[in-house]
Amino acid sequence: MPNNGQAYNYDRTLLLVTLLLLAIGLIMVFSASFVVAEESRGDPYYFLKRQAMWVAIGLLAMFLLSKFHYRNLKRISIIILVLNFVFLGLIFTSLGSDLGTEAKRWLAFGPVIFQPSEFSKIAFVIFTAAYMSNRRLNLRSFWTGSFVPLFFVAMAFFLIQFQPDLGTALVVLAASALVIVFAGMPMTQMFGLAMLSLPPLAYFTIKEDYRVQRLFTFFDPWADSSGAGYQVIQSFYALGPGHIFGTGLGRSKQKLFYLPEPQNDFIFAIIGEELGFIGAVSVLLLYMILIWRGFQIAQKAPDLFGSLLAGGIIFIIAVQVFINVAVVTGSIPVTGINLPLISAGGSSIFFTLLSIGILLNISRHGRIASG
Repeated sequence: MPNNGQAYNYDRTLLLVTLLLLAIGLIMVFSASFVVAEESRGDPYYFLKRQAMWVAIGLLAMFLLSKFHYRNLKRISIIILVLNFVFLGLIFTSLGSDLGTEAKRWLAFGPVIFQPSEFSKIAFVIFTAAYMSNRRLNLRSFWTGSFVPLFFVAMAFFLIQFQPDLGTALVVLAASALVIVFAGMPMTQMFGLAMLSLPPLAYFTIKEDYRVQRLFTFFDPWADSSGAGYQVIQSFYALGPGHIFGTGLGRSKQKLFYLPEPQNDFIFAIIGEELGFIGAVSVLLLYMILIWRGFQIAQKAPDLFGSLLAGGIIFIIAVQVFINVAVVTGSIPVTGINLPLISAGGSSIFFTLLSIGILLNISRHGRIASG
């Protein structure tokens, strides 16, 4: 129900959990990276300082978005969509950068380097929520209902997977599809589109040799222990010795040049090694609280746009947590999805905090008060 324009306090629980996860992230990024940073950069604090800088910038963005009425995002959703496609297109120009990897996923504007696909996650949730909240839509008709947002998200999917980054492309697709389903897409349409999407998804999965290799090594990582299975095996070697209470903060052995880039996608393995089962479960509980509060905000938003927007944002965070932890524990094949608010990475931290700022603003105008 609408609240007649009254603004409540922010959801304090959501804010507190976000700050706790950021603090854990700073501690664990430093713990996981200081040896590698000293060897490769000559400064043990290199990754910590970068992470702290992006956390500070992200918190500023979160604060500003928490003050910016979320309904204004609906008015500029087309601008956000166009800007997103401009960024995705620029990846394939001289402004695109691979940062020394095999994937061209970053844009470099002088000293400013960011990953457009991270912007795509929130951009498409905003656009899809804005479009689907138009009460004049005939959702029973595919062509006058969900076709338009699905068309644009399909374009983004192709652009992102050609970087190549199939994992992020699937997150963008899944989040947009979920918003459309929440808006009231008929089950027959949903089932039909799901069936039609399977062949192209299967094609993109097997078109790259390294993806096929990841699928095979998922069932038996030790079959290629020095190649495709190496990273997940080293993750197992980190999680195993952690036991209940861990080896102690800063005392990981796998970060000593065994587990590649331990401060990034596989930081949860270092958490499990140093803080043990108790530490790993505590982090997961914090995520569960954050996700619960996010869905509470979605449920009690004052309008359909706010509800769809909040639901899409929290789904993006939830699915990234699930995929990251599943990869680290060997439950699904390896894919490059980081752990929100904890893994090192400027674009991820910035856009996740920006998204949480939107959630905080929705919570001010809904019926959830300060939680």
